[in-house]
Amino acid sequence: MKKTGFDNEKYIKLQSQNIRDRIAMFGDKLYLEFGGKLFDDYHASRVLPGFAPDAKVKMLLQLKEDVEIVIAISADAIEKNKRRGDLGITYDLDTLRLIDAFRGIGLYVGSVVITQYTGQPLAKAFRKRLTQLGVKVYRHYPIADYPSNIPFIISDEGFGRNDYIKTERRLVVVTAPGPGSGKMATCLSQLYHDYRHGVKAGYAKFETFPIWNIPLKHPVNVAYEAATADLNDVNMIDPFHLEAYGQTTVNYNRDIEIFPVLNAMFEAISGNSPYKSPTDMGVNMAGFAISDNDAVCEAAKQEIIRRYYAALVCARQGLGEQNEAQKIELLMNQVGVTVSDRPVAAAALAKAEATGAPATAIELENGRIITGKTSSLLGSSAAMLLNSLKSLANIPDDINLISPTVIEPIQRLKTGIMGNHNPRLHTDEILIALSICAVTSDVAKKALEQVKSLNGLEAHSSVILSRVDEQVFRKLGVNMTCEPMYQTKKLYHN
Repeated sequence: MKKTGFDNEKYIKLQSQNIRDRIAMFGDKLYLEFGGKLFDDYHASRVLPGFAPDAKVKMLLQLKEDVEIVIAISADAIEKNKRRGDLGITYDLDTLRLIDAFRGIGLYVGSVVITQYTGQPLAKAFRKRLTQLGVKVYRHYPIADYPSNIPFIISDEGFGRNDYIKTERRLVVVTAPGPGSGKMATCLSQLYHDYRHGVKAGYAKFETFPIWNIPLKHPVNVAYEAATADLNDVNMIDPFHLEAYGQTTVNYNRDIEIFPVLNAMFEAISGNSPYKSPTDMGVNMAGFAISDNDAVCEAAKQEIIRRYYAALVCARQGLGEQNEAQKIELLMNQVGVTVSDRPVAAAALAKAEATGAPATAIELENGRIITGKTSSLLGSSAAMLLNSLKSLANIPDDINLISPTVIEPIQRLKTGIMGNHNPRLHTDEILIALSICAVTSDVAKKALEQVKSLNGLEAHSSVILSRVDEQVFRKLGVNMTCEPMYQTKKLYHN
C-alpha cells in the first residue's frame, strides 16, 4: 500500500494564512504571480503523496471574497497555436477553459491580458472573441531591452504604454495557460500603474517547486528539474538569501538571475524594495506540510523515472530533444535510481518478448503485477485493463467479462464502416463495452466498480500508446510510461 507523505489540510491552512499575511504587509493590494497549475496539479500529487490535485484551488477558496483572477496569455503563443502538452489544446482555448473552471467554483475572473501584443492577426481575433463573450481584455506591449533597460521600462514609453488593468479586489492572482505568458511582467506593470494612481500594492510569487526549505538535492526538488528539463531550469542555493540571513534556501536559476533587476524595478517604482532575496518573494508553504519524508522521497524518485521515459518518447515523436532525456538520466544518477527501479517496465518487456507482440503491465496496490498481451480482439492495453479489473474484483481469470459476440460487431463497425485498419479494441471502446455488459451481467458490473481503484497505479507499455489509450489512462489516473518505439515501422502514427 502506498504511503501518504503530505498533510493536505495542514498545507491549505498554512498557505492561506501566509498569503493573508503577505496582503497585510503591503496594505491595499497584492499581485500574486501563480506559477504551475492551479487546477489538476498532478505533478505535485505524484511527488507529494497526499497532496490533492485541487489543493491550490481549495486554498484560494479560503480567500474567496478577496480574490480576483487575471489570466495572462502571450500574443505570440496565440499566433503559433501553442498547445498544452498535457491537455493537447491551444493556449487560447485553455484560457476559455480556465475562465469557465474558475467561474464554476465561484472565483471571480476580472480580465484577460494579452501580452507581447503587436496586433498579430490571431491575437486580434482572440481579443475580439473574448470581448464578444463579455470578458474584459487588456493589452500589454513588447518593451525594448526588457528587462535590462530599467529607466526606459519604468517610464511612459515602457510600462506606461501598457493598458492599466482595472482590478477590484485585494488579492489579484495572475495565472496563465502555460510558461512564457508574461505573468511577472504583468504584475510589475500593474505595480507601476497602481503607484501612479496612489494605490499601495505589492508583489509576491507562488511557485510550489522547487520547495525552498528542503535540501537542494532532495528528490522532490530533483523531480522538479526533471519536469522542466525542456526549460533548462536548474535548482540553486539562493545566494542573496544566504548573504542576507545566513540561511540556506533553494530557488531556481531564472529567479536568482533576474532578482537584481527586479530589485531595481521595485526601487524605481516605489522607492524601495520589500525583498532581500528571491526566496523572500515566495509564499510557498508546501515544505512545512511534508509528514513522511521517506514516502515523499520514494514517490519523487518514481516521478523522475517517469519523466525520463516521457522525454525519450517525446524525442522519438519529434516533439522534444534527445538531450532532455540525457539531462534526466543524470538526475536519476543523482538520486540513485535506474529504469530497473520501475518493476512494471521489466514486466511489460518480458511479456512482449514472450509473445512477440506489444504488451502492457500494471502494478496493483498490493504489489501484484498484471500484464496484458496483444490478441486478435484486443490491444495489449485493453487486455491489461480487463485483467487488472478482474484481479481487483477477485474474478477468476477464465471468465470472460465481455463476450466475443459483443466485441465482434464493434470490430465490424470499426473496419467495415468507419474504415479503420486496426480491428482491435482500444481502452475507451472496451470500457464502453464493459459498461453495456454491466447492465445484464453481475460479473461485468463487479469489474466495472473497480475502475476507480486504478487511480494512482503504475503502468508501462512496450510500445508508444495511441493518443486514445494515452488519454484514457490519464483520465483514470494511471501513471503510464512507454518504451520509445512504435508498434509498426510506418512514418505516420495516429
